[in-house]
Amino acid sequence: MEIAASREKVRKLADDDLAKLKIDRSAVSAAPRRRRPWLRYAAIALVIAAVLGIAARMAGPQTVETVTVTSAYPSQNFTLLNATGYVVPQRKAAVASKAQGRLEWLGVLEGSRVKKDEVIARIESRDVEATLAQATAQVKVAQANLELQQAELKNAQVNLRRSEILIVPNAISKTDYDADVARYNKAKASINNSTAAIVAAQANARAAQVAVDQTVVRAPFDGVVLVKHANVGDNITPFSAAADTKGAIVTIADMETLEVEADVAESNIAKITVNQPCELQLDALPNLRLAGQVSRIVPTVDRSKATVLVKVRFVDRDARVLPDMSAKVAFLSRPVSQQDKQPVVAVQPAAVVTRDGKPVVFAVRDGKAREVAVTTGAKLGELVAIHGVAPGDTLVLAPGDKIRDGAAVTVAKK
Repeated sequence: MEIAASREKVRKLADDDLAKLKIDRSAVSAAPRRRRPWLRYAAIALVIAAVLGIAARMAGPQTVETVTVTSAYPSQNFTLLNATGYVVPQRKAAVASKAQGRLEWLGVLEGSRVKKDEVIARIESRDVEATLAQATAQVKVAQANLELQQAELKNAQVNLRRSEILIVPNAISKTDYDADVARYNKAKASINNSTAAIVAAQANARAAQVAVDQTVVRAPFDGVVLVKHANVGDNITPFSAAADTKGAIVTIADMETLEVEADVAESNIAKITVNQPCELQLDALPNLRLAGQVSRIVPTVDRSKATVLVKVRFVDRDARVLPDMSAKVAFLSRPVSQQDKQPVVAVQPAAVVTRDGKPVVFAVRDGKAREVAVTTGAKLGELVAIHGVAPGDTLVLAPGDKIRDGAAVTVAKK
């Protein structure tokens, strides 16, 4: 009995332990699920960041595009065509000597101004001077021979007259008379020979003088020395290409003949006529505008470029204009008046807006947009004349309604 009771007690204890280990499915399904709180916090943080970014953007400087105020010329309104070219002297010479020899004196440098027939260089001339002296001596010898022959002719003439008187009464023989006649004729022939010898000697002397003169190099016209090709001591051989020799000594240009040579497309050549007014602007002198006039149109077309060469002479001259300067040519429909020669302040029309019924611009100064009242004038090509600002000022291009006086701005990178 006791054993049976012990077994029953053990069984009950085992059933109680199994009951404790059993999973209650109903309790598990009824318990609420836990949410992940960090996802909610992340979403809230993103919203706050977006709001702060929008607020910062609205409160920070606005990014704007800008334009620079410039100077423009009224001639743009009646410009028919623009072209580019170079300043070229129409009279230019590489000065050399026909004589060959060593350069012993040079009297000019680059930039020297010379007058016509001014001596600018000398070639060694001792050899040709010796030839000239010899030729001059030959002239004197021929002249002395002529004087001797003239004396003999005079003596023969006297003897012949005496023989003509004595032959009538037969005071002399016919042989003596004939001898006096022959002597007279010989003297006359000698005179002609001596005269011809003098002419030949004088011609030789002139040739020798020319050779001497050719050793003196003179300026062919008034001009300016552009290039110095040789120095004292160089051998000058203008008609050959021998080693260690020079041909031309200097290059001279007449600055009064400067013209601008511009290539114009053949499709636009109909817009250009001879004597048409032009305006010339040099890249080296950007603030200088000179009046010009079409001098001539070269009657040929460059096949490789399909252009026609047009030469424009200067009406207004400036001493600073030099050969080979690059130039811009504006071909005009009418001459530029004195008033149109003055530059005016201009800007792109999009920079001008209306505020309270008045035209204004917004100048960018120290990172802020400053409202400036202006007045506008005539259009100058793609620009418009404006008063109230100065060339070089930076203006907001196409300012919107959000741009107000004093607004912080930053310039957009281009």
